[in-house]
Amino acid sequence: MVMSIDGSTVVEGKSTQLSNPSDRDVLIALRSAAETIVVGAGTIREEMYEVPSKKGLRVGVVTRTGKIDLNTNLFKSGAGFLIMPEDSKTPETEFDLDIVRAGKGNVDLELAVRQLPGSFVQLEGGALLNASMFAANLVDEINLTISPMVTGADSPRLANGAPPLHSHYELAHILEDNGYMFIRYLRKK
Repeated sequence: MVMSIDGSTVVEGKSTQLSNPSDRDVLIALRSAAETIVVGAGTIREEMYEVPSKKGLRVGVVTRTGKIDLNTNLFKSGAGFLIMPEDSKTPETEFDLDIVRAGKGNVDLELAVRQLPGSFVQLEGGALLNASMFAANLVDEINLTISPMVTGADSPRLANGAPPLHSHYELAHILEDNGYMFIRYLRKK
């Protein structure tokens, strides 16, 4: 995840303006280790995800309604799948679409995560999904890039909408590149 010095996770709706080549390298390295990526529907809409370069890597999109453009390479390739409540209507497609069902009305993230393949699930936001994952106590590690930028706008923060939390993490690594700070935190045991 990337954020500005003042905590914004996007500039004009996209996180890419906060990033640099080293940050993208970190993201690619994390994706190469991950077995599944989980991302919110709003982030998929804004960032226009493509088929991952790592063969077999799946991208689960959390959505209550399924109202997203499924006519993309991500979904047509089979790399993308949906994570939806049990009682949500199945979107109509001309291709097979995998759906993980968990919860009623809203996605039960704890139940959904237990159904995902692999042991390394890479959470890539957005802020509302991050907040829900933190609230469900499902985040064991945080890989955060702090961009040397102040956005000033009333943009989303890392965990918009989270209830008061007292989750403690400890610093595992910190690196710097041209003013960008790459920080890895692990859940404190």
